[in-house]
Amino acid sequence: MKNLITIIVLCIATIGFAQQNEPNYEAEGDLVKATYYHEDGSINIQGYFKNKKLTGKWVRYDKEGNKVQMAFYKDGKKVGRWFVWAKESLKEIHYDDNAIVSVNLWKHEAKLAMNK
Repeated sequence: MKNLITIIVLCIATIGFAQQNEPNYEAEGDLVKATYYHEDGSINIQGYFKNKKLTGKWVRYDKEGNKVQMAFYKDGKKVGRWFVWAKESLKEIHYDDNAIVSVNLWKHEAKLAMNK
């Protein structure tokens, strides 16, 4: 009997954990908000669809919840300024109608000027 209860509890826990990793879709007016998850259940990507096409702001997070990418779409095409964060840099990519217009890269360099 104890083995049966243990198996049932493990099955319920497994099903519950697996459901956390399934994408979540919510209607918000004429948009659908999509949320995708990492294996540990934390948010991986959030953004919107309109007429089954990517639209608006999409944000990607690492497993610690830090923002690693912010992207913009219109009618499924890359538009506007995208930002990609890395440990030591920030990359800004400007898109116009799915084409790259410019790329800027900023690196964190700590420089200190002292006046003695």
